[in-house]
Amino acid sequence: MEAGRPRFEVDRKERDTLAERFFDVLRDGDVDGLRELLAADVQMVGDGGGKAPQWARGVVGAENVARVLVALGGAFVGIGGTVERHEVNGQPGAIFRDREGRVVNTWTLDVLDGQIQAIRAVLNPDKLAHVGPVADAWAVQRELYRARRPTR
Repeated sequence: MEAGRPRFEVDRKERDTLAERFFDVLRDGDVDGLRELLAADVQMVGDGGGKAPQWARGVVGAENVARVLVALGGAFVGIGGTVERHEVNGQPGAIFRDREGRVVNTWTLDVLDGQIQAIRAVLNPDKLAHVGPVADAWAVQRELYRARRPTR
């Protein structure tokens, strides 16, 4: 492989349309809609750099990833978080912000053959500082868990 060349090229319009659909169905909490957009062996990985929460081994498979996305997406919006579609490192993605507008994480979507092959989250505050003020991801995670717990 030639140095500096992307792993694969995808038509920008196709890629952006898929990303727009992805974030729409994520916002709507549509598990079936998400599953349709994800490759069967999709991977969701996070880089917390030991300074923020992350998925220990990642989440693999369309069913697992779709369920995690719906659970996290709804809870995140429920605690006042926002998801801003944005190009990140030349890829379609989003910036997630807490209710005060601080950056919680960024996501990029790897798209190939009309499906999302990988979702890559960056939560490491050292890698997010250039985007804007950074939230305490651990505090956001605690608030998400409290919001998702059933009340008695």
